[in-house]
Amino acid sequence: MFNDIGWAEVLTLAVLGMLVFGPDKLPKAIQDISRMIRKIREFSDSAKQDIRDELGPEFKDFEFEDLNPKAYLRKQLGNDDLGLQDIRDSFDLRKEMAELSDSVNDVESRTDGTRAAAGGASTVGGRADLVKKRNLDAGERPPFDMDAT
Repeated sequence: MFNDIGWAEVLTLAVLGMLVFGPDKLPKAIQDISRMIRKIREFSDSAKQDIRDELGPEFKDFEFEDLNPKAYLRKQLGNDDLGLQDIRDSFDLRKEMAELSDSVNDVESRTDGTRAAAGGASTVGGRADLVKKRNLDAGERPPFDMDAT
C-alpha cells in the first residue's frame, strides 16, 4: 500500500504528527490509527471471503484484482489463445511510420536500406523532416491558409 514512501516522507509525517498531536498524545494517536487500519483490513478480507463463499465453488479462484479492466485484458490477451502474439510480432510500428513519413515527404528508399531525398525533401539526422518550411525572401509575406484560421 505504501511501497513508494521514502525516509524523507516518513520524517515529514513524524514531524507533522508531532506538531499536530504533540509529544504526549502522539503514541495514542498512532495506536488508534494502526488499530483502525487493522480493522479495515479485517473487514475487507472478511467481505471478500463472504463474496467468494456466496459465488460458489466455481469461483473459488476468483480474484478481485481481475475486475480491473487493465488486469483483465492483460490476463486474457496474455494467454495467446487467439494467436495475437504472431500479429504483434509481425507489426513493426516504427517501420510503418517511417514508410508513411517517406511517402508524405516524397523520400525514395534505396536498395541498401537508406533513404534518399527526392524532389527537394530535406532530411534531418537521417530522418525525414515532417515540417515543410520554405525560406521567405526579404519583404515576402508568408502564404495565407484559409483553413488554418
